[in-house]
Amino acid sequence: MSASPPATENSLPPKLVRTMGLFSLVVYGVGDMVGSGIYGTVGKAAGALGNAVWLAFLVSMVAAILTGLSYASLASRYPRAAGAAFVTNHAYGFPYLSYLIGLLVTASGLTSMATSTNVFANTLQSLVDGPWIVLVLGFLAFMTAVNFWGLKQSMWTNLVCTAVEVGGLLFIVAVGARYWGGIDYLETPAAAVDAQGHVVTHGLGVSMLLSGAVLTFFSFIGFEDMLNVAEEVKEPERTMPWGIVIALAVATVLYISVAVTAVSVVDYRVLAQAPAPLSAISARAAPWLPPRTYDFITLFAVANTVLINYIMGSRMLYGMARQGLLPAALGRIHGKRHTPHVAILTLLVLVLILALSGGEDAVKQLASATALLLLFSFMVVNSALVVLQFRPGEPHGKFEIPVFVPVLGILVNATLIVSRLTSGEGGLPAPLIAGAIVVVATLLYFVLRPQNITDEALAALEE
Repeated sequence: MSASPPATENSLPPKLVRTMGLFSLVVYGVGDMVGSGIYGTVGKAAGALGNAVWLAFLVSMVAAILTGLSYASLASRYPRAAGAAFVTNHAYGFPYLSYLIGLLVTASGLTSMATSTNVFANTLQSLVDGPWIVLVLGFLAFMTAVNFWGLKQSMWTNLVCTAVEVGGLLFIVAVGARYWGGIDYLETPAAAVDAQGHVVTHGLGVSMLLSGAVLTFFSFIGFEDMLNVAEEVKEPERTMPWGIVIALAVATVLYISVAVTAVSVVDYRVLAQAPAPLSAISARAAPWLPPRTYDFITLFAVANTVLINYIMGSRMLYGMARQGLLPAALGRIHGKRHTPHVAILTLLVLVLILALSGGEDAVKQLASATALLLLFSFMVVNSALVVLQFRPGEPHGKFEIPVFVPVLGILVNATLIVSRLTSGEGGLPAPLIAGAIVVVATLLYFVLRPQNITDEALAALEE
């Protein structure tokens, strides 16, 4: 019997291509965080903390950087798509937990995409005349085409969108900088008026800072998505940690600068009631600017959110399929475009269902529920790093952190979950929906009965 001919490059199955450098990765992370962050958050946060709103962003940055450093460390150890699911399984050897974490992260991306799609269609409809459903379908078709065409094309689109949305924030800081220093930056909202008619303010204590940080923490959500493009990053063991840390640092500087500018230009009480806080700031600081400018910028911001979550979700499904946690078809890579085309089309169907049938309020409730589940996944990933750090013989990465960092990450995310549940904001629907999502995911696990591919077998697939 003759020996089988050696495999040639053309006979090998197609793979993801490493095209992202450090700059592209940082733009990806900043675009994700800014796109779904401060544009709608600064007004609500100002209503809670008054002129001290900048402190809320500072505290939430500390909370985010703890988990961000854990993700950076894990990325230097295991730079894989669906990295959160992989490290969970590698640490605990419990496929159900890995499957659950992967689906929860994907669900968070899906609801973010559906919410942003609705915002995009509503905003565009206010600018041009067109049927809402046509705008939704056209927008998602374009996003699908970009994601399918290739990561390089997706990154160019991401670069344009990020430049516009970050440019909008830098413009606010530039035109509002002359107002800096004119207020008390520790003034908090009034609590009551005493018998002499004097305003009594809340004290700026731990409870107030925590409530504000719960609001602003979600402005930093997005750094975790960076892990899912690890198989398309050059020298990921070195590039991924620096990319995550730099992206968080850039977002922090932007957020605090905008927060200080916002309350310097517009009274925080007015800012809290403004439907479009940044438009209210520009109306005073730059009255010559066309009033619909920030509606136009919003289109780029939400489009970027959809694109990045689309990339993240498709790579998550691809990575989970490669790990045996989802049907193998989702792990297929297109021969010419080198993108996970089956996963991309699967996400398109799911987002269309959410965007078209749930209604805007229902999608927002779903997004709030998946935000809670994302905090839970952060706890699990932090704990996985702790387990791996204490495991004898476990190889270290090129970005190691002290064990107290992931431990603090666990505590901070647990505190945020408790604060979110006890705040009473939104009532019971979000926790109930979160529980329902876990139940559905559990049922799917037992129906699909995914196999558990070993680390050795997965490493063989990647060779």
